[in-house]
Formats: sequence, structure tokens, C-alpha cells
Amino acid sequence: MQTHSHITLSQLQRLVKEALHERFALPVWVSAEISEIKVNYSGHCYLELVEKGGDNGVPLAQSRAVIWRTAYPRIAGYFEAETGQRLAAGIKILAKVAVNYHELYGFSLQITDIDPTYTLGDMERQRQMTIAQLQKEGVWDMNREAPMPVVVQRVAVVSSANAAGYQDFRKELTKSPYRFEVTLFDAFMQGAAAEESIVTALCAVAERMDEFDAVVLIRGGGSASDLNCFNAYRLCAHMAQFPLPILTGIGHDKDTSVADMVAHTALKTPTAVAGWLVERMTQAEGWLDYAALQLHDATKAAMHASEVRLERLSGDLRQMSGNLLTRQRLRAEHLSALLPEAVRNFLARQATRLDNAAELIAGRSPERILRLGFAVVRTGGKAVVSARGVRKGDALEIEVADGTIHGTAQKTFLTS
Repeated sequence: MQTHSHITLSQLQRLVKEALHERFALPVWVSAEISEIKVNYSGHCYLELVEKGGDNGVPLAQSRAVIWRTAYPRIAGYFEAETGQRLAAGIKILAKVAVNYHELYGFSLQITDIDPTYTLGDMERQRQMTIAQLQKEGVWDMNREAPMPVVVQRVAVVSSANAAGYQDFRKELTKSPYRFEVTLFDAFMQGAAAEESIVTALCAVAERMDEFDAVVLIRGGGSASDLNCFNAYRLCAHMAQFPLPILTGIGHDKDTSVADMVAHTALKTPTAVAGWLVERMTQAEGWLDYAALQLHDATKAAMHASEVRLERLSGDLRQMSGNLLTRQRLRAEHLSALLPEAVRNFLARQATRLDNAAELIAGRSPERILRLGFAVVRTGGKAVVSARGVRKGDALEIEVADGTIHGTAQKTFLTS
């Protein structure tokens, strides 16, 4: 049986350890993201560091790390004082680490310091990336261009129900003389779950958008890191394309978040948002008062103009009636003067017609016709108009102009 030269596992690990310690004899600065963090009861802080790569966030590298209890209060306190937040999962850090290798526990890093400016710089980079992406997609101005109603009375509020900022918002509205319909859509306003929770709340508002005039997104003050979710691309893209105008009061005095930039109206605090709503109602009330005054003045002016017009028309009517009566009276007098002459002319014309008719009748009278040589033959008391009506032997009466001749028919002659 052939034997091979070999070393034991422990010997191999000692060689690796010696090589690492020789190569990394001094601490190095390493950038990574905290994926897990836990402070032990003993005071030691244990972390899991990752480096993500690609769009899907799959880790490219991963390592255990520790901050010993002797250094943890100093490192964590300084980090929180500078960034405004505690060391937590999901944030990126620049850590000064010593490389360790143990035969039983393997590779690990000992963190001796953390540079908080790197974390703040990373948040600013994310903020600028969100702005650039929204502008590239053409949605940057969409919500600011949404029409804001003149009267904003039905308000959907996205906030935490227990947040002091929400309570301040309600108190400020209650002090006003106006009635607001406020509907709360509860959401986490900070932490890892804040972005998803706010987007979910906005989706719930969109399903009932006909019930609201505008959306209010508010929370109390906080550090830059506490408010970092308001720079997240998904939340800001959702706000930019939201169908209702959005008002923000995120409670920070220094930097403006991307959510403020894409919102229709950005105000500093929840109380300022409430004041804006009250002021808008005051302006609307003032406009209504002014409109009512204008309507009153316009009505009075119209009434006065109508009265003047009626008086003018009444005067015109009286004048026209008088003129018409005068014309009709003159016409009647003229006709009255013409009537006797017209009657005389009419009677004269009728007398002339009667004379003509009498002359015509006289010219056609039987006496005149008889004087012209004509005779009327009668038999049996009836005038003979045809030879067929006379028989031989009939007694005849022949009337001429100066008398009557009696005779007997001897014979009749018929003409063809």
C-alpha cells in the first residue's frame, strides 16, 4: 500500500491562520451591510455582514463579525450621535476590522471602529438615485400637477395612530371653526417595515379615492436615518403617481425628503399641515363671502337697471298710446268728414243704376213689344208658343197693341 505525505486538519488551519494574520497584521476598513445584529447579555455585539450584488440583491460575500463589550458602547454611541439612529439590520457601514481565524469557529471579523459619515453618504446616494430614476421615468411632477380642490374637507391621513404628530394634527383641526372629515389609514412611519406599510396604506386610500379630496402623510420629527424610508424609490414612485393630491408633514427641519419633493404640497410638521388646511378653508370662506357681496351688488344693480328700464318703457308706452289715439282720432274725424259726401255719391250711383234698370225694363215691356207689331196668341187662357199646341177649330184670342181679336183656328202649318 502506497503512503502519501499529508498534514492534519489542525495543521492546515494553523497555516491558514498564520497566513491571514501575516497578511492582515493591521486592521483594514471594510464596507458592508448589516444583515443581522444582536447584543448578547454579556454586552458583546454579534453581527452578520453581507455584500449584495446585482438587481436581485443576492449576497456576493458574507461574514460573521463581533464588537466586544469593551468597545461597543463607544462605537454604538458615536454612531447614533452622528447618524441619529442605532446600528440595525439593513444599513450600510464602513467598519475598521481585524481579521481573525479560529481553528474551531472559522473566519470572523472584529470591529474596532465604524465611520458614521459613510452611512450618511450612502443614504444621500440612495436619495439622489431615487430622484434621478423618478425624473427619468417622467413621473417627477405628476402629483404636483394634480388639481387641488378649492375646499379640502374630506381628508385621508396616512400615519401611525399612536404618533404624537397625528395627535397634534387632530388637535389643530379641532381648534378651527370648520368641520373636517378625517379618515386614518394606520401605518408604520419608521423602521424596516415603514416603506411597505405606507405603500399598503396608500393603496387602501386609492380604492376609496372618491371619498376624499386629498391625502395627508404625516409623522413627528426624527433623525435623517429615521426618515430614510421617505427617500425610498418604491414609496416615492407610488406617491408621485397617486391620483389624489398629497400633502406631507414629515417633521424634519433640515433636509427635504424625496417624498416631500414629489408631493403636491410639502410642509414641515403635522401641525403645519393642519394649519394649511384651516387656512385654505378660511380662504374659501372669504371667497364665498366676497362672491355673496358681489352677487348682492350685482342683484341691486340689475334691479335698479330694470326699474329705470321699466320707467322708460312706461313713459314710451304712454307717449306711443297718446300718439296712436291722436292718429286714430284724426283719422276718425277725417272719415267722419268724408262720410256724408261718400253717402251722397253712393246714393247717386245707386239712383243711376236704378234709372238704367228702369229704362231697360221699360224697353222690354210687353206693351212696347206689342206696339212693334208682335201679338200674343192664347187658346184656353194659355199663351200659344208652338203650332202643335193648336188644333183646328180651337178658339183663339189674339192680343195686339190696341186690343184683342177673337177667332177660330182653321188649319195649322208646321215648319220643319
